[in-house]
Amino acid sequence: MNGEGRGENKLELNTMLLAKFPLIYIVGHEEGRVMEYLHKLCSADKKNKVNLLQWTITTGLQKFDGNTFKHTVVQETMEPLMALQEVMKPSQDRFIYVFKDIHPYMSDPSVIRGLRDAVNILRGTRKTLILLCPVMKVPVELEKHMAVMEWGMPSRKDLEVVLDRIAGNVRKMKMTRKIRVNFKKEERDDIIKALLGLTAEEAENVLVKSVVSKQCFDLPLLLKEKEQIIRKSEILEFFPNKDTMAQVGGVDLIKDYIRRRRRSFSDDAKKYGLDPLKGLLLIGVSGGGKTLVAKVIANEFRVPLLRLDVGKVMAGVVGSSEENMRRVIRTAEAVAPCVLMVDELEKSFSGVKSSNFSDAGTTARVFSSFLTWMQEKETPVYVVATANDISMLPPEVLRKGRFDEIFFVDLPSEKEREEIFDIHITKRGRDVKKFDLPLLARVSPNFTGAEIEQAIIASLYDAFDENREMKQADIVKCLGETVPLATTMHEKVEEIRTWSVGRARPASSYQEQGFEISIKPGQDIHVEKGPIEVVTK
Repeated sequence: MNGEGRGENKLELNTMLLAKFPLIYIVGHEEGRVMEYLHKLCSADKKNKVNLLQWTITTGLQKFDGNTFKHTVVQETMEPLMALQEVMKPSQDRFIYVFKDIHPYMSDPSVIRGLRDAVNILRGTRKTLILLCPVMKVPVELEKHMAVMEWGMPSRKDLEVVLDRIAGNVRKMKMTRKIRVNFKKEERDDIIKALLGLTAEEAENVLVKSVVSKQCFDLPLLLKEKEQIIRKSEILEFFPNKDTMAQVGGVDLIKDYIRRRRRSFSDDAKKYGLDPLKGLLLIGVSGGGKTLVAKVIANEFRVPLLRLDVGKVMAGVVGSSEENMRRVIRTAEAVAPCVLMVDELEKSFSGVKSSNFSDAGTTARVFSSFLTWMQEKETPVYVVATANDISMLPPEVLRKGRFDEIFFVDLPSEKEREEIFDIHITKRGRDVKKFDLPLLARVSPNFTGAEIEQAIIASLYDAFDENREMKQADIVKCLGETVPLATTMHEKVEEIRTWSVGRARPASSYQEQGFEISIKPGQDIHVEKGPIEVVTK
Protein backbone atom coordinates (compact mmCIF):
# COMPACT_ATOMS: atom_id res chain seq x y z
CA MET A 1 0.00 0.00 0.00
CA ASN A 2 1.39 3.38 -0.94
CA GLY A 3 1.66 6.35 1.33
CA GLU A 4 -1.36 8.05 -0.19
CA GLY A 5 -3.52 5.10 0.88
CA ARG A 6 -2.80 5.57 4.57
CA GLY A 7 -6.26 7.08 5.10
CA GLU A 8 -7.76 3.84 3.80
CA ASN A 9 -5.96 2.03 6.65
CA LYS A 10 -7.78 4.11 9.23
CA LEU A 11 -11.12 3.79 7.46
CA GLU A 12 -10.75 0.02 7.16
CA LEU A 13 -9.84 -0.38 10.84
CA ASN A 14 -12.67 1.90 11.94
CA THR A 15 -15.15 -0.13 9.89
CA MET A 16 -13.94 -3.38 11.46
CA LEU A 17 -14.29 -1.94 14.96
CA LEU A 18 -17.79 -0.62 14.27
CA ALA A 19 -18.72 -4.04 12.94
CA LYS A 20 -17.34 -5.51 16.20
CA PHE A 21 -14.93 -7.95 14.57
CA PRO A 22 -13.75 -10.20 17.42
CA LEU A 23 -10.17 -10.68 16.10
CA ILE A 24 -8.13 -8.31 13.89
CA TYR A 25 -4.52 -8.84 12.79
CA ILE A 26 -2.64 -5.63 11.93
CA VAL A 27 0.72 -5.97 10.14
CA GLY A 28 2.92 -2.93 10.71
CA HIS A 29 5.96 -1.50 12.45
CA GLU A 30 4.40 1.72 13.70
CA GLU A 31 2.97 0.76 17.07
CA GLY A 32 2.87 4.37 18.23
CA ARG A 33 0.75 5.62 15.35
CA VAL A 34 -1.67 2.69 15.61
CA MET A 35 -2.13 3.25 19.34
CA GLU A 36 -2.51 7.01 18.79
CA TYR A 37 -5.26 6.43 16.24
CA LEU A 38 -7.05 3.89 18.46
CA HIS A 39 -6.92 6.33 21.39
CA LYS A 40 -8.52 9.05 19.22
CA LEU A 41 -11.29 6.66 18.23
CA CYS A 42 -11.93 5.69 21.83
CA SER A 43 -11.88 9.32 23.00
CA ALA A 44 -14.24 10.41 20.22
CA ASP A 45 -17.03 8.18 21.52
CA LYS A 46 -18.52 10.51 24.16
CA LYS A 47 -21.64 8.40 24.77
CA ASN A 48 -19.93 5.13 25.52
CA LYS A 49 -16.73 4.64 27.46
CA VAL A 50 -14.21 2.57 25.53
CA ASN A 51 -11.37 0.93 27.46
CA LEU A 52 -8.15 0.64 25.48
CA LEU A 53 -5.62 -1.88 26.82
CA GLN A 54 -2.35 -3.20 25.47
CA TRP A 55 -0.45 -6.39 26.18
CA THR A 56 3.27 -7.09 25.86
CA ILE A 57 5.33 -10.00 27.09
CA THR A 58 7.23 -7.62 29.41
CA THR A 59 4.37 -5.73 31.07
CA GLY A 60 1.23 -7.82 30.76
CA LEU A 61 -2.13 -6.06 30.31
CA GLN A 62 -1.98 -2.29 30.77
CA LYS A 63 -4.47 0.53 30.31
CA PHE A 64 -3.54 3.09 27.65
CA ASP A 65 -4.35 6.74 28.21
CA GLY A 66 -3.02 8.98 25.47
CA ASN A 67 0.76 8.73 25.31
CA THR A 68 1.07 7.01 28.69
CA PHE A 69 0.52 3.51 29.99
CA LYS A 70 -1.09 3.06 33.38
CA HIS A 71 -0.44 0.30 35.88
CA THR A 72 -0.80 -3.34 34.93
CA VAL A 73 -4.50 -4.20 35.11
CA VAL A 74 -4.08 -7.79 36.22
CA GLN A 75 -0.93 -9.29 37.68
CA GLU A 76 0.48 -12.48 36.23
CA THR A 77 -0.74 -11.65 32.70
CA MET A 78 2.65 -11.56 31.05
CA GLU A 79 2.14 -15.03 29.66
CA PRO A 80 -0.07 -14.76 26.53
CA LEU A 81 -2.43 -17.55 27.60
CA MET A 82 -3.05 -15.91 30.99
CA ALA A 83 -3.72 -12.58 29.25
CA LEU A 84 -6.17 -14.25 26.86
CA GLN A 85 -8.06 -15.75 29.79
CA GLU A 86 -8.44 -12.25 31.23
CA VAL A 87 -9.71 -10.98 27.85
CA MET A 88 -12.38 -13.72 27.78
CA LYS A 89 -13.89 -12.76 31.16
CA PRO A 90 -17.49 -11.52 30.73
CA SER A 91 -18.13 -7.76 30.83
CA GLN A 92 -20.78 -5.32 29.59
CA ASP A 93 -18.20 -2.56 28.93
CA ARG A 94 -16.56 -1.80 25.59
CA PHE A 95 -12.98 -3.08 25.43
CA ILE A 96 -10.28 -2.97 22.76
CA TYR A 97 -7.26 -5.14 23.54
CA VAL A 98 -4.04 -4.71 21.55
CA PHE A 99 -1.60 -7.64 21.81
CA LYS A 100 1.83 -6.57 20.54
CA ASP A 101 4.39 -8.95 19.06
CA ILE A 102 2.49 -12.14 19.78
CA HIS A 103 3.63 -13.69 16.46
CA PRO A 104 6.51 -15.70 18.03
CA TYR A 105 3.86 -17.58 20.06
CA MET A 106 1.74 -18.43 17.03
CA SER A 107 3.35 -21.86 16.87
CA ASP A 108 2.32 -22.71 20.43
CA PRO A 109 -0.76 -25.01 20.32
CA SER A 110 -2.08 -23.61 23.60
CA VAL A 111 -1.91 -20.00 22.34
CA ILE A 112 -3.58 -20.97 19.06
CA ARG A 113 -6.36 -22.72 20.97
CA GLY A 114 -6.64 -19.73 23.30
CA LEU A 115 -7.11 -17.36 20.38
CA ARG A 116 -9.77 -19.62 18.84
CA ASP A 117 -11.58 -19.78 22.17
CA ALA A 118 -11.36 -16.00 22.46
CA VAL A 119 -12.93 -15.56 19.02
CA ASN A 120 -15.86 -17.77 19.97
CA ILE A 121 -16.43 -15.98 23.28
CA LEU A 122 -15.90 -12.39 22.00
CA ARG A 123 -18.18 -12.80 18.97
CA GLY A 124 -21.31 -10.75 19.60
CA THR A 125 -19.83 -8.96 22.63
CA ARG A 126 -18.43 -5.42 23.00
CA LYS A 127 -14.86 -6.66 23.03
CA THR A 128 -12.33 -6.65 20.18
CA LEU A 129 -8.90 -8.28 20.22
CA ILE A 130 -6.23 -6.75 17.94
CA LEU A 131 -2.93 -8.50 17.23
CA LEU A 132 -0.31 -5.87 16.25
CA CYS A 133 2.85 -7.44 14.78
CA PRO A 134 5.60 -6.32 12.35
CA VAL A 135 5.25 -9.55 10.33
CA MET A 136 2.30 -11.68 9.33
CA LYS A 137 2.22 -15.16 10.84
CA VAL A 138 -1.23 -16.65 10.73
CA PRO A 139 -1.62 -20.32 11.72
CA VAL A 140 -3.92 -22.32 9.49
CA GLU A 141 -6.24 -22.86 12.47
CA LEU A 142 -6.95 -19.10 12.63
CA GLU A 143 -7.17 -18.26 8.93
CA LYS A 144 -10.99 -18.27 8.90
CA HIS A 145 -11.40 -16.52 12.23
CA MET A 146 -9.54 -13.23 11.82
CA ALA A 147 -9.49 -10.14 9.63
CA VAL A 148 -6.03 -9.14 8.37
CA MET A 149 -4.93 -5.66 7.31
CA GLU A 150 -1.62 -3.91 6.69
CA TRP A 151 -0.77 -0.60 8.30
CA GLY A 152 1.21 1.18 5.61
CA MET A 153 4.01 3.70 5.88
CA PRO A 154 3.15 7.35 6.64
CA SER A 155 1.52 9.29 3.82
CA ARG A 156 2.78 12.64 2.54
CA LYS A 157 0.28 14.35 4.83
CA ASP A 158 1.56 12.39 7.86
CA LEU A 159 5.16 13.30 7.03
CA GLU A 160 4.22 16.95 6.60
CA VAL A 161 2.86 16.89 10.16
CA VAL A 162 6.16 15.43 11.41
CA LEU A 163 8.17 18.03 9.47
CA ASP A 164 6.07 20.92 10.74
CA ARG A 165 6.30 19.66 14.32
CA ILE A 166 10.11 19.42 14.21
CA ALA A 167 10.39 22.84 12.53
CA GLY A 168 8.05 24.37 15.11
CA ASN A 169 10.04 22.91 18.00
CA VAL A 170 13.28 24.27 16.55
CA ARG A 171 11.81 27.76 16.20
CA LYS A 172 10.81 27.75 19.88
CA MET A 173 14.26 26.74 21.06
CA LYS A 174 16.86 29.36 21.98
CA MET A 175 19.87 28.27 19.96
CA THR A 176 23.30 29.89 19.94
CA ARG A 177 23.61 29.06 16.24
CA LYS A 178 21.12 30.15 13.63
CA ILE A 179 19.17 27.18 12.25
CA ARG A 180 17.29 27.49 8.97
CA VAL A 181 13.96 25.70 9.10
CA ASN A 182 12.04 27.95 6.70
CA PHE A 183 11.95 26.75 3.13
CA LYS A 184 10.24 27.29 -0.20
CA LYS A 185 7.47 25.07 -1.54
CA GLU A 186 9.89 23.24 -3.86
CA GLU A 187 12.31 22.58 -1.00
CA ARG A 188 9.48 21.34 1.18
CA ASP A 189 8.33 18.93 -1.55
CA ASP A 190 11.89 17.58 -1.98
CA ILE A 191 12.19 16.99 1.78
CA ILE A 192 8.88 15.12 1.91
CA LYS A 193 9.91 12.98 -1.07
CA ALA A 194 13.18 12.18 0.69
CA LEU A 195 11.24 11.01 3.76
CA LEU A 196 8.78 8.77 1.89
CA GLY A 197 9.32 5.14 2.81
CA LEU A 198 10.34 5.88 6.40
CA THR A 199 8.26 5.37 9.49
CA ALA A 200 7.23 8.46 11.43
CA GLU A 201 9.83 7.68 14.08
CA GLU A 202 12.59 7.21 11.49
CA ALA A 203 11.59 10.45 9.75
CA GLU A 204 11.68 12.35 13.03
CA ASN A 205 15.12 10.97 13.92
CA VAL A 206 16.55 11.84 10.51
CA LEU A 207 15.18 15.40 10.63
CA VAL A 208 16.56 16.00 14.12
CA LYS A 209 19.97 14.64 13.09
CA SER A 210 19.98 16.96 10.08
CA VAL A 211 19.19 19.99 12.25
CA VAL A 212 21.91 19.11 14.78
CA SER A 213 24.66 18.36 12.24
CA LYS A 214 23.82 20.75 9.37
CA GLN A 215 21.71 23.45 11.08
CA CYS A 216 19.01 22.90 8.44
CA PHE A 217 17.01 20.15 6.78
CA ASP A 218 19.84 19.04 4.50
CA LEU A 219 18.49 17.05 1.54
CA PRO A 220 21.69 15.04 0.76
CA LEU A 221 21.94 14.01 4.41
CA LEU A 222 18.26 12.98 4.47
CA LEU A 223 18.76 10.84 1.37
CA LYS A 224 21.91 9.30 2.84
CA GLU A 225 20.11 8.36 6.03
CA LYS A 226 17.20 7.01 4.02
CA GLU A 227 19.64 4.85 2.09
CA GLN A 228 20.97 3.34 5.31
CA ILE A 229 17.48 2.72 6.69
CA ILE A 230 16.33 0.96 3.51
CA ARG A 231 19.47 -1.17 3.52
CA LYS A 232 18.59 -2.44 6.99
CA SER A 233 16.07 -4.70 5.30
CA GLU A 234 19.01 -6.50 3.61
CA ILE A 235 16.68 -7.21 0.69
CA LEU A 236 16.40 -3.84 -1.04
CA GLU A 237 19.42 -1.73 -2.00
CA PHE A 238 19.25 2.02 -2.47
CA PHE A 239 21.27 3.44 -5.39
CA PRO A 240 22.12 7.14 -5.73
CA ASN A 241 21.19 8.67 -9.10
CA LYS A 242 24.60 9.35 -10.65
CA ASP A 243 24.44 7.79 -14.12
CA THR A 244 23.08 9.90 -16.98
CA MET A 245 22.05 9.23 -20.57
CA ALA A 246 25.39 10.67 -21.72
CA GLN A 247 27.14 7.68 -20.12
CA VAL A 248 25.16 5.16 -22.18
CA GLY A 249 26.43 4.35 -25.66
CA GLY A 250 23.94 3.39 -28.36
CA VAL A 251 20.41 2.14 -27.62
CA ASP A 252 18.95 5.33 -29.10
CA LEU A 253 15.42 3.91 -29.29
CA ILE A 254 15.34 3.17 -25.54
CA LYS A 255 16.72 6.65 -24.84
CA ASP A 256 13.98 8.21 -26.94
CA TYR A 257 11.34 6.00 -25.26
CA ILE A 258 12.44 7.09 -21.79
CA ARG A 259 12.74 10.77 -22.69
CA ARG A 260 9.13 10.77 -23.90
CA ARG A 261 8.02 9.39 -20.54
CA ARG A 262 10.21 11.37 -18.14
CA ARG A 263 7.19 13.38 -16.93
CA SER A 264 5.06 10.29 -16.34
CA PHE A 265 5.27 10.52 -12.55
CA SER A 266 4.27 14.18 -12.42
CA ASP A 267 0.92 15.53 -11.24
CA ASP A 268 0.35 16.90 -14.75
CA ALA A 269 0.46 13.36 -16.18
CA LYS A 270 -2.13 12.25 -13.64
CA LYS A 271 -4.39 15.17 -14.44
CA TYR A 272 -3.99 14.39 -18.14
CA GLY A 273 -5.52 10.97 -17.50
CA LEU A 274 -2.39 8.82 -17.74
CA ASP A 275 -2.10 5.70 -15.64
CA PRO A 276 1.19 5.07 -13.79
CA LEU A 277 3.79 3.26 -15.89
CA LYS A 278 4.29 -0.42 -15.03
CA GLY A 279 7.80 -1.17 -16.17
CA LEU A 280 10.29 -2.23 -18.78
CA LEU A 281 11.88 -5.60 -19.61
CA LEU A 282 15.35 -5.46 -21.20
CA ILE A 283 16.45 -8.66 -22.93
CA GLY A 284 19.78 -9.17 -24.64
CA VAL A 285 23.37 -10.32 -24.60
CA SER A 286 25.19 -10.17 -21.28
CA GLY A 287 27.35 -7.06 -21.01
CA GLY A 288 25.20 -5.04 -23.40
CA GLY A 289 24.48 -2.29 -20.85
CA LYS A 290 21.03 -3.34 -19.66
CA THR A 291 21.81 -2.72 -15.99
CA LEU A 292 23.29 0.69 -16.77
CA VAL A 293 20.13 1.61 -18.68
CA ALA A 294 18.04 0.65 -15.65
CA LYS A 295 20.08 2.99 -13.46
CA VAL A 296 19.83 5.82 -15.98
CA ILE A 297 16.03 5.53 -16.14
CA ALA A 298 15.77 6.44 -12.44
CA ASN A 299 17.92 9.51 -13.04
CA GLU A 300 15.82 10.58 -16.02
CA PHE A 301 12.63 10.19 -13.99
CA ARG A 302 14.30 11.95 -11.01
CA VAL A 303 13.15 9.26 -8.60
CA PRO A 304 14.99 6.87 -6.22
CA LEU A 305 16.43 3.65 -7.57
CA LEU A 306 15.93 0.47 -5.53
CA ARG A 307 17.49 -2.87 -6.42
CA LEU A 308 15.72 -6.08 -5.43
CA ASP A 309 17.96 -8.94 -4.31
CA VAL A 310 15.71 -11.95 -4.87
CA GLY A 311 18.31 -14.28 -3.38
CA LYS A 312 17.86 -12.58 -0.01
CA VAL A 313 14.09 -12.74 -0.40
CA MET A 314 14.29 -16.51 -0.70
CA ALA A 315 16.73 -16.91 2.22
CA GLY A 316 15.61 -17.68 5.75
CA VAL A 317 13.25 -20.06 7.48
CA VAL A 318 10.24 -21.65 5.85
CA GLY A 319 7.46 -19.12 5.42
CA SER A 320 9.73 -16.07 5.60
CA SER A 321 10.16 -15.75 1.82
CA GLU A 322 6.53 -14.78 1.28
CA GLU A 323 6.73 -12.23 4.10
CA ASN A 324 10.01 -10.86 2.69
CA MET A 325 8.37 -10.27 -0.68
CA ARG A 326 5.41 -8.52 0.97
CA ARG A 327 7.88 -6.31 2.85
CA VAL A 328 9.67 -5.46 -0.41
CA ILE A 329 6.39 -4.47 -2.04
CA ARG A 330 5.32 -2.37 0.96
CA THR A 331 8.66 -0.54 1.05
CA ALA A 332 8.74 0.10 -2.70
CA GLU A 333 5.18 1.46 -2.66
CA ALA A 334 5.96 3.63 0.35
CA VAL A 335 9.00 5.13 -1.41
CA ALA A 336 7.05 5.60 -4.67
CA PRO A 337 7.49 7.14 -7.12
CA CYS A 338 10.62 5.06 -7.64
CA VAL A 339 12.33 2.62 -10.00
CA LEU A 340 12.64 -0.99 -8.79
CA MET A 341 15.42 -2.85 -10.61
CA VAL A 342 15.45 -6.66 -10.83
CA ASP A 343 18.71 -7.78 -12.43
CA GLU A 344 18.87 -11.08 -14.33
CA LEU A 345 15.22 -11.89 -13.78
CA GLU A 346 15.53 -15.41 -15.17
CA LYS A 347 18.16 -16.32 -12.56
CA SER A 348 16.39 -14.53 -9.74
CA PHE A 349 13.35 -16.78 -10.02
CA SER A 350 15.06 -19.86 -11.43
CA GLY A 351 13.47 -23.11 -10.43
CA VAL A 352 9.87 -21.87 -10.69
CA LYS A 353 8.85 -24.85 -12.82
CA SER A 354 10.33 -27.40 -10.39
CA SER A 355 9.35 -25.48 -7.27
CA ASN A 356 6.65 -27.92 -6.18
CA PHE A 357 9.25 -30.69 -6.03
CA SER A 358 12.31 -28.81 -4.76
CA ASP A 359 11.06 -26.28 -2.17
CA ALA A 360 7.40 -27.11 -1.51
CA GLY A 361 6.30 -24.44 -3.97
CA THR A 362 7.92 -21.46 -2.17
CA THR A 363 9.64 -20.05 -5.28
CA ALA A 364 6.47 -20.44 -7.34
CA ARG A 365 4.35 -18.66 -4.71
CA VAL A 366 6.80 -15.78 -4.30
CA PHE A 367 7.14 -15.39 -8.07
CA SER A 368 3.37 -15.51 -8.52
CA SER A 369 2.78 -12.83 -5.87
CA PHE A 370 5.40 -10.61 -7.52
CA LEU A 371 3.80 -11.00 -10.96
CA THR A 372 0.32 -10.36 -9.56
CA TRP A 373 1.54 -7.19 -7.89
CA MET A 374 3.14 -6.02 -11.15
CA GLN A 375 -0.14 -6.60 -12.96
CA GLU A 376 -2.42 -4.91 -10.45
CA LYS A 377 -0.27 -2.22 -8.80
CA GLU A 378 -1.60 1.31 -8.99
CA THR A 379 1.33 3.02 -7.31
CA PRO A 380 4.11 4.63 -9.41
CA VAL A 381 6.71 1.89 -8.90
CA TYR A 382 8.46 1.45 -12.26
CA VAL A 383 9.88 -2.08 -12.48
CA VAL A 384 12.92 -2.40 -14.76
CA ALA A 385 13.97 -6.03 -15.19
CA THR A 386 16.87 -7.42 -17.19
CA ALA A 387 17.28 -10.92 -18.63
CA ASN A 388 19.93 -12.73 -20.65
CA ASP A 389 18.39 -16.17 -21.22
CA ILE A 390 14.92 -16.08 -22.77
CA SER A 391 14.37 -19.82 -22.42
CA MET A 392 14.39 -19.60 -18.62
CA LEU A 393 11.62 -17.00 -18.47
CA PRO A 394 8.09 -18.35 -17.89
CA PRO A 395 5.57 -17.28 -20.57
CA GLU A 396 3.48 -15.34 -18.03
CA VAL A 397 6.35 -12.85 -17.58
CA LEU A 398 6.21 -11.75 -21.20
CA ARG A 399 2.46 -11.19 -21.44
CA LYS A 400 1.17 -7.66 -21.86
CA GLY A 401 0.24 -5.96 -18.63
CA ARG A 402 3.32 -7.05 -16.70
CA PHE A 403 5.56 -4.60 -18.55
CA ASP A 404 4.73 -1.64 -20.75
CA GLU A 405 7.35 -2.68 -23.27
CA ILE A 406 9.98 -5.34 -23.98
CA PHE A 407 13.24 -4.18 -25.60
CA PHE A 408 15.96 -6.33 -27.13
CA VAL A 409 19.47 -4.97 -26.54
CA ASP A 410 21.64 -6.36 -29.34
CA LEU A 411 25.39 -6.22 -29.79
CA PRO A 412 26.40 -2.61 -30.48
CA SER A 413 26.80 -1.62 -34.12
CA GLU A 414 29.98 -0.02 -35.46
CA LYS A 415 28.57 3.48 -34.98
CA GLU A 416 27.53 2.64 -31.42
CA ARG A 417 30.94 1.17 -30.63
CA GLU A 418 32.50 4.49 -31.61
CA GLU A 419 30.25 6.16 -29.08
CA ILE A 420 31.15 3.60 -26.42
CA PHE A 421 34.89 4.06 -26.99
CA ASP A 422 34.39 7.84 -26.74
CA ILE A 423 32.54 7.49 -23.41
CA HIS A 424 35.04 5.19 -21.71
CA ILE A 425 38.19 6.92 -22.95
CA THR A 426 36.82 10.29 -21.84
CA LYS A 427 35.62 8.81 -18.54
CA ARG A 428 39.24 7.92 -17.69
CA GLY A 429 40.58 11.39 -18.33
CA ARG A 430 42.15 10.83 -21.75
CA ASP A 431 41.87 13.11 -24.78
CA VAL A 432 39.61 11.25 -27.15
CA LYS A 433 40.95 13.27 -30.10
CA LYS A 434 44.22 11.31 -29.89
CA PHE A 435 42.41 8.09 -30.80
CA ASP A 436 40.95 6.93 -34.11
CA LEU A 437 37.47 5.96 -32.94
CA PRO A 438 36.22 4.68 -36.33
CA LEU A 439 39.23 2.36 -36.53
CA LEU A 440 38.73 1.10 -32.97
CA ALA A 441 35.09 0.42 -33.79
CA ARG A 442 36.08 -1.53 -36.90
CA VAL A 443 38.51 -3.80 -35.05
CA SER A 444 36.01 -4.66 -32.30
CA PRO A 445 33.10 -6.41 -34.02
CA ASN A 446 30.76 -8.41 -31.81
CA PHE A 447 32.20 -6.72 -28.69
CA THR A 448 29.76 -5.63 -26.00
CA GLY A 449 30.09 -2.36 -24.14
CA ALA A 450 31.41 -4.18 -21.06
CA GLU A 451 34.10 -5.92 -23.14
CA ILE A 452 35.17 -2.62 -24.70
CA GLU A 453 35.43 -1.03 -21.26
CA GLN A 454 37.57 -3.91 -19.96
CA ALA A 455 39.86 -3.66 -23.01
CA ILE A 456 40.47 0.03 -22.25
CA ILE A 457 41.12 -0.75 -18.57
CA ALA A 458 43.59 -3.51 -19.55
CA SER A 459 45.33 -1.06 -21.91
CA LEU A 460 45.72 1.46 -19.11
CA TYR A 461 47.30 -1.19 -16.88
CA ASP A 462 49.78 -2.16 -19.63
CA ALA A 463 50.74 1.47 -20.20
CA PHE A 464 50.99 2.15 -16.47
CA ASP A 465 53.31 -0.84 -16.03
CA GLU A 466 55.66 0.66 -18.65
CA ASN A 467 55.44 4.19 -17.14
CA ARG A 468 53.98 5.78 -20.24
CA GLU A 469 50.66 7.06 -21.56
CA MET A 470 48.14 4.72 -23.15
CA LYS A 471 48.30 4.52 -26.96
CA GLN A 472 45.82 3.37 -29.53
CA ALA A 473 47.98 0.33 -30.26
CA ASP A 474 47.51 -0.77 -26.64
CA ILE A 475 43.73 -0.83 -27.06
CA VAL A 476 43.91 -2.73 -30.35
CA LYS A 477 46.31 -5.25 -28.81
CA CYS A 478 43.96 -5.89 -25.87
CA LEU A 479 41.01 -6.20 -28.25
CA GLY A 480 42.93 -8.80 -30.23
CA GLU A 481 43.68 -10.78 -27.10
CA THR A 482 40.01 -10.85 -26.11
CA VAL A 483 37.57 -13.46 -27.37
CA PRO A 484 34.14 -11.78 -27.11
CA LEU A 485 31.21 -13.60 -25.57
CA ALA A 486 29.38 -13.42 -28.90
CA THR A 487 32.11 -15.70 -30.30
CA THR A 488 32.43 -18.01 -27.31
CA MET A 489 28.64 -18.42 -27.01
CA HIS A 490 27.89 -17.92 -30.70
CA GLU A 491 24.98 -20.37 -30.87
CA LYS A 492 23.33 -18.95 -27.75
CA VAL A 493 23.67 -15.35 -28.96
CA GLU A 494 22.21 -16.21 -32.35
CA GLU A 495 19.33 -17.99 -30.62
CA ILE A 496 18.50 -14.86 -28.63
CA ARG A 497 18.76 -12.67 -31.73
CA THR A 498 16.48 -14.99 -33.70
CA TRP A 499 13.94 -15.04 -30.88
CA SER A 500 13.82 -11.24 -30.65
CA VAL A 501 12.69 -10.73 -34.24
CA GLY A 502 9.02 -9.77 -34.08
CA ARG A 503 8.80 -10.44 -30.35
CA ALA A 504 10.62 -7.46 -28.83
CA ARG A 505 11.30 -3.89 -29.85
CA PRO A 506 14.89 -3.23 -30.94
CA ALA A 507 16.83 -0.98 -28.57
CA SER A 508 18.80 0.57 -31.42
CA SER A 509 17.97 1.90 -34.87
CA TYR A 510 21.49 1.15 -36.16
CA GLN A 511 22.29 -2.05 -38.04
CA GLU A 512 25.66 -3.76 -38.08
CA GLN A 513 27.38 -3.83 -41.48
CA GLY A 514 28.12 -7.54 -41.29
CA PHE A 515 31.90 -7.93 -41.25
CA GLU A 516 34.58 -9.50 -39.14
CA ILE A 517 38.18 -8.45 -38.52
CA SER A 518 41.01 -10.93 -38.92
CA ILE A 519 42.53 -10.42 -35.45
CA LYS A 520 43.89 -13.36 -33.55
CA PRO A 521 44.77 -13.36 -29.84
CA GLY A 522 48.38 -12.28 -29.36
CA GLN A 523 48.77 -11.08 -32.96
CA ASP A 524 51.03 -8.00 -33.39
CA ILE A 525 49.00 -5.26 -35.09
CA HIS A 526 50.59 -1.99 -36.31
CA VAL A 527 47.65 0.33 -36.61
CA GLU A 528 49.74 3.39 -37.39
CA LYS A 529 50.81 2.02 -40.79
CA GLY A 530 47.42 1.67 -42.40
CA PRO A 531 43.91 0.28 -42.25
CA ILE A 532 43.11 -3.08 -40.75
CA GLU A 533 42.32 -5.83 -43.23
CA VAL A 534 38.58 -6.51 -43.33
CA VAL A 535 37.26 -9.97 -44.06
CA THR A 536 33.62 -9.73 -45.17
CA LYS A 537 31.08 -12.41 -44.32
